[in-house]
Amino acid sequence: MERGMEETKEMRVMVEREEENTWFEPVSPTGQYFNSSALSVSVLAVFESEIAIDDSPATATLEKLFLPVTPRFSSVMVRDKKGVQQWKRVKVNLPDHIHVPVFPPGLDSYDNYVQDYLSDIAMRQLPQHQPLWEIHIIKYPTKKSMGSIVFKLHHALGDGFSLMAALFACLQRADDPSLPLTFPSSKVKVGKGRSSRARRVASICANTIRDFGWGIWKSNLADDDVSPVRSGVAGLEFRPIIISDVEFSLDDIRRIKSKLGGTINDIISGVIFYGTQLYIQAAAGQGTAQVTSLVLLNTRVIRDYQRVQDMTKSNAKSPWGNQFGFLHVSIPKCKDAEKTNPLDFVIKARKIIKAKRSSLSVYLTGRLLELMRQIKGPEATAKYIHATLKKTTMTISNLNGPMEKMAMANHPVKSFHFMVVGVPQSLTISVVSYMGKLKIAVGAEKGYINSQLFTSYMEKSFQRIYEATLGK
Repeated sequence: MERGMEETKEMRVMVEREEENTWFEPVSPTGQYFNSSALSVSVLAVFESEIAIDDSPATATLEKLFLPVTPRFSSVMVRDKKGVQQWKRVKVNLPDHIHVPVFPPGLDSYDNYVQDYLSDIAMRQLPQHQPLWEIHIIKYPTKKSMGSIVFKLHHALGDGFSLMAALFACLQRADDPSLPLTFPSSKVKVGKGRSSRARRVASICANTIRDFGWGIWKSNLADDDVSPVRSGVAGLEFRPIIISDVEFSLDDIRRIKSKLGGTINDIISGVIFYGTQLYIQAAAGQGTAQVTSLVLLNTRVIRDYQRVQDMTKSNAKSPWGNQFGFLHVSIPKCKDAEKTNPLDFVIKARKIIKAKRSSLSVYLTGRLLELMRQIKGPEATAKYIHATLKKTTMTISNLNGPMEKMAMANHPVKSFHFMVVGVPQSLTISVVSYMGKLKIAVGAEKGYINSQLFTSYMEKSFQRIYEATLGK
C-alpha cells in the first residue's frame, strides 16, 4: 500500500551544486527504501530514568553531544538536478525537535498515558522539511520509572546498530563518567570441526539455495496465515500499537545455555518461538498456523560497537549506515503447545539458526535488491520490501547494551529498550541486554493482539524452559 506522502517544498527543491559551504552526501539505497512512498520506518529508543527528569539541559546536551555524531542529524533529504536523493546540511532549530507532553496532574502513576503517548508518536510521521529525528521528554512516573526520555530516529539515518551507537555516545557511565561503557562481545564463534572442506561448501550451497529460494517465494507468492498474531489487513503501518516488555536474568539464560549448548541468541529465540505458540493456542485453540519471522542481521565484518568517529570514516571496518539483511525464519508448529516439551523449541531454534548462519542468502538478497534498484528504481524496490514485510507475521531484531549502568545528562538510566515502528506487521519484537538483564520488547497491533497476555506467555515460556533445563 503506497503511503501517498505529499512532497514538501523542501523536497521538491533541486540541489544547486554551486552553493558554497553546503554539505552533501548521497542517500544510501537502503535509506531511500525506508523513506519512500511505500515505506517510512523509524526506531524508537526509550530510556527510563531512576530519578525525576529535569529537561533544562536537553538543548545543551543535544547541541554538544548528539548533533556532532554525524552530519545526517543536521541534514534533510533532497533531490539533485538528476533526481538523485542527497543529504543536505541545514541549520537545526532544536526546539522544533524537542517535545515535552503535558498530562493531567495529581495521578500516582501515568502508565496508560505514557503507553498511549508512545503509541501516538510511533504512528506519527517525522516532518520531511527538517532533520529526521526528535526527542520526547516524559516527566511523569510509571510503575517502572520516574520518567522517560524517548528518541525517535528515522531508519534512513542508519540501522539500529548505528543509531544506538550514536545514542550510547551521548551517555556516560553512572559510576564513573571518565570510564567508557563496555559491551558484551557479539562475535559468533565458528566451530572448526573435522568435516571436509568439500562437505562444508556443499552445506553452504544447499542452505543458500534453500533459504534464498524460499525467501523469493515468500516475498512474492506466499502470505502467512491470518492468526492471533497476524491480522493481515491493509495499512498495518498506520494502525496504533501497544509497546510492552518483559525482562529476564542473563545469568538464568546462561544456566540454560550451559545445559543445552548453543548461544544466548538460540535460547532467547526458543523462548520467543514457544511463547508465540502458547499465545496462538490460547487465543485460537490450536497452533498450526504458518508463522514466519523476519530476523534482522547485522552484516558488518566487526559486530562490536566502535567509536562513532571511527564508524563514520570512509574506510571503517564497522561502518555507519544501514548494514543489515534479513532472513525468513519459520516458527516451529505444534498441535498442542501446552503439552509439547518446551526444550524442543530451543533445540529447533538452535538447528534453524545454525543452518541460517551457514547460508549466503542474506548477501544474495542484498544483491537482488540492488539489482532491482538499478533496473526499476528505489521506489519499486521499496514496494518489494513492503510486500515482503506484509506477507510475514513479525520482525525480530536484537542489540547488545552496556554492562554498566549509564546516565543521560546526569539521569541514571534504570532500563531501556528500542522498537522498530512503521512496518506493515501486527507484531514486532526487539531484544536488548543491559546490566545483566535481557529485555524483550513487543510492539503489538492495538485492539487485535492482547499485549499483556502475549508478554505473560513470554514469561511462562521462559519459566518452563528454565525449569525443564534444571530438571535435565
